[in-house]
Amino acid sequence: MRMADNTKLLRSPASSGLARVLTIAPAVQWVIALAVLSLAIIMSAYGSQVLASEKPVISAARIAGDEDRTRIVFELNAQVTPVISALGTPYRLILDLPEVTFAFDKRALNAEQGLFRDWRFGLFAVGKSRVVVDLVAPVRVDKTLFLPSIDDQPSRLVIDLVRASDEEFAKFVSDTRSKRTASREDAAPKTDLMTSQRANSKPVIVLDPGHGGIDYGAIGVGGTLEKAIVLEFSKLLRDKLLESGLYQIHLTRDDDTFIPLGERVQIGHDLAADLFISIHADSVVRGKKLARGATVYTLSDRASDDLAEELAASENMSDIIAGVELEEEPTEVTDILLDLARRETRSFSVYFAKTLIGEWQSAVRLIRNPHRSAGFRVLKAHDVPSVLVELGYLSNAHDEKLLISEEWRERMADAMTEAIHSFFRPRLAGRDGAVSQ
Repeated sequence: MRMADNTKLLRSPASSGLARVLTIAPAVQWVIALAVLSLAIIMSAYGSQVLASEKPVISAARIAGDEDRTRIVFELNAQVTPVISALGTPYRLILDLPEVTFAFDKRALNAEQGLFRDWRFGLFAVGKSRVVVDLVAPVRVDKTLFLPSIDDQPSRLVIDLVRASDEEFAKFVSDTRSKRTASREDAAPKTDLMTSQRANSKPVIVLDPGHGGIDYGAIGVGGTLEKAIVLEFSKLLRDKLLESGLYQIHLTRDDDTFIPLGERVQIGHDLAADLFISIHADSVVRGKKLARGATVYTLSDRASDDLAEELAASENMSDIIAGVELEEEPTEVTDILLDLARRETRSFSVYFAKTLIGEWQSAVRLIRNPHRSAGFRVLKAHDVPSVLVELGYLSNAHDEKLLISEEWRERMADAMTEAIHSFFRPRLAGRDGAVSQ
């Protein structure tokens, strides 16, 4: 067929797209057919990817019952199979799920009912969501049901709890310990943790955004979540420090994932960190109208004041909030070398705290007595200088406004960057790009 004939066929009227294809020359038909087939394959793969990436949604939850029998019902759009376990001291029920979207307001549900004292939920690890129920008494799981969707009604996950003896609950805890451990190990936290490279001798700094995932931390008077504020600030501070080219910077978490306190400490130890900064924006009960301004805390066996004691007690509850089994910690240091290392580490921690306050004074508002101390678990690495920074207090409306201000965060991050430069200046002296006096 001549080219003129092909042109005539391409221009000829047809009643449908299919008719047009059928009137085209065979060679052109093959090209179009292959293109259509490729597009169909791409769209099919894309559609499958979108569907695969969608997380199950829990759209509602309700609790009913009394202190002998209590039922919790979740309404969702896809079947999920919970891994159920328990923890004692205090009594807790743990429901581990694949990552889901909690699309309902916890505040609309009265959790203090029946065998429930309180509950919380959220992301626990990468790909894992968790519900933690605080119980008023020991329980056992009577039955677990999944009811499929019928007549436009959502699917339902139903869990019935009945009161049990302490002996039965202890057996429940023991029998489910391996399930709970496996659930955590299957989903290691996503961090930028890497093997420390000591060859270039850059100081290693670990920034620890507090809380995360199921552990929201404090909630401000205006609804601001501590876990979100401190993560955003930690990334800002990391970027400013990386711009200098002087340090290796790592975050204990770089997304909304829960990291147990012990793992945070271990990250600093494994990286042989030269400085560990845990970043928070807490809420306090005692004197909440007066507790305002930046504060830096170092580790001590005895709290420096009531506020420090309250904050340490609150922060040390993080693992309990997320349903993590607590391990007993050694109460005494028996190795004299370890004891000396710990004392030296605390001295460096105090030195950095004082350096930080010196930079803060001209940049941000400080609380009265801005250097305080208490027994924070996250600061207990014996070989890593560690401080806990309170950017401000979300229980104070004025501080909350500052914490969500980009201008204020920039000023705070700049002051902290300068304090870190000052802390490491002796070590960096003489190096290319070293900070000047």
